[in-house]
Amino acid sequence: MIGRFWKPAAAEPMPAADEETTRSLLERLDSAAQARLGRSLALLHVNGGSCGGCEMELRALRGVLYDLERFGLRFVTAPAQADVLLVTGALTRTLRVALEQAWDATPDPKWVVAVGDCAVDGGVFKGSYAILGGAGSVVPVDLTISGCPPSPLRLLSGLRALLEANARPATLRVADRRAMERRAGELRAPDDR
Repeated sequence: MIGRFWKPAAAEPMPAADEETTRSLLERLDSAAQARLGRSLALLHVNGGSCGGCEMELRALRGVLYDLERFGLRFVTAPAQADVLLVTGALTRTLRVALEQAWDATPDPKWVVAVGDCAVDGGVFKGSYAILGGAGSVVPVDLTISGCPPSPLRLLSGLRALLEANARPATLRVADRRAMERRAGELRAPDDR
């Protein structure tokens, strides 16, 4: 009986990448980038100043359940080794320089992924004196993954689209369904008026 509860979980299956998103990325495919990167991406996490929610989801994504290495995704610790900068948190004035330095130290071709609502546009901190806004206020953002925080599967789906296309898109948005429904008025949170 107890063995039923202690069975090890298999690794999470890879979520399907949105076909339309992948197709639009493939149209912009840069052959030099594809030759350099092949089917793998080195990810560097850059914290712009956050509450820690997106970091917890990134930590979960790095765990054995998702096994990123089998998809050609790996985390690195230095910008010189990175292909993709994963930016979390609303960008604070004091961390602007850190993001600029990470951007400058990352070799071309490089991509920036804004992870979570705060990194996209400043989130709930938007308008504060200490906040510059999202990552796009300092560096060009190639992929936005919304959510507060986005789930590991949403993160993996967005990174898979980027990995499959290996291109520099204008802007790609992996939308948070609840936020879209809330904006459309179909779903109201208790604190919405």
